[in-house]
Parts: sequence; structure tokens; C-alpha cells
Amino acid sequence: MLIESNKITSHNDELFKAHKNKLVFTASEIGETENIIQKLIDFQIAIPSWALGTGGTRFGRFPGGGEPRSLEEKIEDVGLLHALNNASGAISLHIPWDIPTDYQAIKVLAAQHNLKFDAVNSNTFQNQVNQTHSYKFGSLQNVNKAVRKQAIEHNIEVIQQGIALGSESLTVWLADGSCFPGQLNFRKAYQNTLESLEEIYAALPSNWKMFLEYKCAEPNFYSTTVADWGQSYSYVKKLGNKAFTLVDLGHHLPNANIEQIVALLLMEGKLGGFHFNDSKYGDDDLTAGALKPYQLFLIFNELVEGMDAKGMNHATDLGWMIDASHNVKDPMEDLLQSVEAIMIAYTQALLVDRKALEIAQNENDVVRAQEILQNAFRTDVRALVAEARLRSGAALNPVGLYRDLAIRKGLITERGLKTVATGL
Repeated sequence: MLIESNKITSHNDELFKAHKNKLVFTASEIGETENIIQKLIDFQIAIPSWALGTGGTRFGRFPGGGEPRSLEEKIEDVGLLHALNNASGAISLHIPWDIPTDYQAIKVLAAQHNLKFDAVNSNTFQNQVNQTHSYKFGSLQNVNKAVRKQAIEHNIEVIQQGIALGSESLTVWLADGSCFPGQLNFRKAYQNTLESLEEIYAALPSNWKMFLEYKCAEPNFYSTTVADWGQSYSYVKKLGNKAFTLVDLGHHLPNANIEQIVALLLMEGKLGGFHFNDSKYGDDDLTAGALKPYQLFLIFNELVEGMDAKGMNHATDLGWMIDASHNVKDPMEDLLQSVEAIMIAYTQALLVDRKALEIAQNENDVVRAQEILQNAFRTDVRALVAEARLRSGAALNPVGLYRDLAIRKGLITERGLKTVATGL
């Protein structure tokens, strides 16, 4: 399914006058906006292949119809998102859920939708068909060397899949851990994991990165082998200069200061990128910015300050990706909302008066420092985000156009009402 460009143009024409009025007002409040708009045009957020279908909980899953049944259809869905917002120009694949049968054809299809391949993701948190050894008691940490070898070989295979597609990074997330005290030896679990990661790291091409994700709990309930940013940092520091920590916003204990974690990892040169989502209780994988928009802004505040201090390119020097599970929403609408929230938080962070904030910090003027941040956060920057889309040929109101064109209904017509996305 494709969106005809004239339909985007017609949609924008209807909204243009109101948008222009908002843009003029916003520009009068902010001042220099051209540099910000260009940064927004350049900023792209990858879409994970597994987020295009309906998620679920331990208690049930309620598919919404028209879900992508193949890798080709997943690429087509991300292409639809990118046509609507021009900010979703990459897809992140999960192996073995997304193994192509024809690599060249898949690359051609992605190019037709103006998509690149972001990080490839390995899967050692569940058993696969015809798998020799089980990951019930862990993969890279497992006490059985044969299980570890199987998990290592899978990750190396994922790297080869990524090379064939033009990806340049591998994301490793481990469900390894223990459910009860005494179940495993913490030191040996760490050592086994490190040795396994070293073998995988050795297989990376020279231009590749390895991202090591962490998670404080679940599916194991007593310990996880890469439980927090400190443990991930410990591993990647030992592995080498191609290894980095990946931050998933939901993978923290309650009330964790994620913006401080981000700042320190960035300062140490070990921040690799993000999996954006939001949460109320734990790893809820909700729409980014739906519950904690100020936290999202504060994270971007640290990112903008830290990246500028290091002379980094905002768009390309870190990995930006959404990781969400859509249990009750249309996945496509949810993803459009997440991208919008991320772009808004990024824009607000670009507005922060860095010189004034530094002065306030040096003078211990706590009130002034808070006012500077909150003034930026309370600024309505939606017109700037919309203008970046308009200049890129995308829709002024992506969710609105998605609904006006009845895209989900069209996908159901094409694919059927009772489809289930691969990998879910």
C-alpha cells in the first residue's frame, strides 16, 4: 500500500493557513528557527520490525487486523510511516524473525520506500524451531558451554545478515539471569557472558558497533546478568571502542535518574543509542512521551548539551529507535505519536539557553536554572516540527491523514482481518 503524493499535498493545503499562522507566532517567540528546522529534517528515528504488530501481555493478545505477515510487508508499513512524517527513515530487523529470502530484492524494496537498515537484533531470549539447546537457563551466561557456543554463533550469524543488508550495528539484549537465590554464581555468570561477548565482538566488521542493552528485571525475577547501565558499561569498557551501552527508557528501576545516566555514559564515550518508550510501573513499552514528557525533555537536554560539547552530529552519531508494544492502539498510530513526541522533546532541548543555564549553575541560582529549563519545556514547538515535515514533503498532521485515508482499513482489505505479525 502506497500513499499518493497528491493526497499529502491536498491534506497540507487544507491545513496550511492555520499552520502558517502558528509558525509565524512560534518564530516570533523563539527567534532563529531555520537551524532548528534543518536539524529536525535531518533527525531520523528507526522503527523496529516487531513494533508493527499488536503486542500483548502474559494474559492475552488481541490482534488488530492487517498486521504485516512478512518482512516485505513490514518494510511497506515503515514506508507508510516515513511517507507520513519523513522522520522514520530506517527499519531495525530482529533475527530470526526477519531473515530475507532474497537480500537484493529486500534492499531494493527498502530503497523504494527511502529506508535504510538500522541495527540488527539477535534473539537468545526464546527457543527457535529446530534449536539444539534450550535457553531456559540463559544463553551467553549459561553454565553449559554448548549452549553458550550456540548463542555466540547465532549472534555472529546476525552480523552476517546485517552485512548483507547494509546495516552497521548489532544490538544484544539478554534475558539471562536467575529467578531464585543460589540458582547461579554471579561471578561465573558475568565471566561467561564477557567471554561470549568477546567472541561476538571479534566478529564485528571494522565499521560496525555493538550495542549492549540492559534491563533491571524480567523475565528473571532475582537477578539479570546485564541489570543496569553500570553492568553494561563494565562489559563494553572491556570489549573495546566498538562496543557501547544502549539505553531503553523502560529498563530501569522506579524513579531512576535516566538523564544523569545518559549524561555520564555520553561523557565517557560509551553511549550508543536509545530505545524510546514510556512507562508508569515498569517496562511497559508505552507510547514515548505519553506519561513522562518532562523526563523525555530532560534526557534530550542532556543529549544536546553533551553532544554539542563533544562536537557530535545529532542525527548520526547515536542510534535512535523506538521500542514499544501496542496492546490496545493501532501500532501505526502509536508509532506516529511516539515519533512526534520525540521530535518535540528534541526541539524543546534545542531551545535551552545554554549560556544562561551555565551562568545560573555557576552562581548556584537554582530558581533561575529551573526557570530556564521549564521555559523551554513549556514552549509549544509543534509548528516547528510540522514545518520540518512540510518542507520534507510529509504530512502536517500524520495521524490525521492516516485516519482520513483509512490506512488500517486498507491494510485489512489487502491482508485480512485475522493476520498476526511475524515474530509475535
